Amino acid sequence: MNYSEILENARTNLNGSCRVCPVCNGKACTGEIPGMGGKGTGESFFENVEALKRYKLNMRVLHSCKDPDTSIRLFGKKMRIPVFAAPVAGTAFNLGGKFTEEEYISWITKGSLEGGIYPMVGDGAHDALFVINLKELQNAGGNGIPIIKPWENERVIEKIRMAETAEVFAVGMDIDAAGLITLALHGKPVGPKSVEDIRQICRSTELPFILKGIMTPDEAELAVEAGVAAIVVSNHGGRALDHTPGVADVLPEIAKKVKGKIAILADGGIRSGVDVLKMLALGADAVLIGRPFVPAAFGGQSEGVKIYIDNIAADLKSAMILTGCNSIGDISSRILFEG
Repeated sequence: MNYSEILENARTNLNGSCRVCPVCNGKACTGEIPGMGGKGTGESFFENVEALKRYKLNMRVLHSCKDPDTSIRLFGKKMRIPVFAAPVAGTAFNLGGKFTEEEYISWITKGSLEGGIYPMVGDGAHDALFVINLKELQNAGGNGIPIIKPWENERVIEKIRMAETAEVFAVGMDIDAAGLITLALHGKPVGPKSVEDIRQICRSTELPFILKGIMTPDEAELAVEAGVAAIVVSNHGGRALDHTPGVADVLPEIAKKVKGKIAILADGGIRSGVDVLKMLALGADAVLIGRPFVPAAFGGQSEGVKIYIDNIAADLKSAMILTGCNSIGDISSRILFEG
């Protein structure tokens, strides 16, 4: 099976809920929630992709970088490339229901681990969703990260206890889901959190706690104050608030404030290994990729997921060679063109 065949299978299996566009940029699915689109005008989704496109790379070829090391170690785990599969939950609700949640997350988990990365799994309006996703991680030896919605703290901590029982190596919250319409449609109360709320959650567990949904330097500093292990610079794929800037455009200022104090992850519009390289040059320690894993899984199951990861890894390695980076630690803003 090759990647073109995977995408062709996905077009049939997704049956229009995702068009499997040549470039996943939100243009064809604007405002489609349920679905894969960005909220409202879709501008936040568009900007994630466009912001990355605006950054260009300095090509350097007079060096000895022939076989760069693309691996990193994060949260005590070695990863082949600095990429996580982002939490995408509720496939039956958003993607037509041809495959079950169990099938989808099992393919994402198996394919990710075979590809040398780790999956993040989601939470949702239906209580069974978190249980299903957590069970897959437990079956995989706890090798993944559950991301919990911003429910009331008592409920969040209850789910953290479930995650600890599954022996996962980190846990997080997508606080950018605080106003998600999909949750509102199901009458499930979520909301923003105070620094003290997050501090209470962090202190409730020995697991590294990741806060996903930070888009400003001041909130990055508040996250540090609250005691999180990592942030994810993210606008929830453009599905939470219309008209936000792209993640790539806000990442550098956030990195200036908190780089080295906590791990910085970035999520939004990453479609290739070159995009991964750009995000690292802008200040991320690792990235999350979300939507492209959907056609990979729907078109090729776990094999499709691994093939997609292999493509990202090969593209990243090639881009590192052509920018003179021997390791992930060598990547910096020097590889970005300032025109």
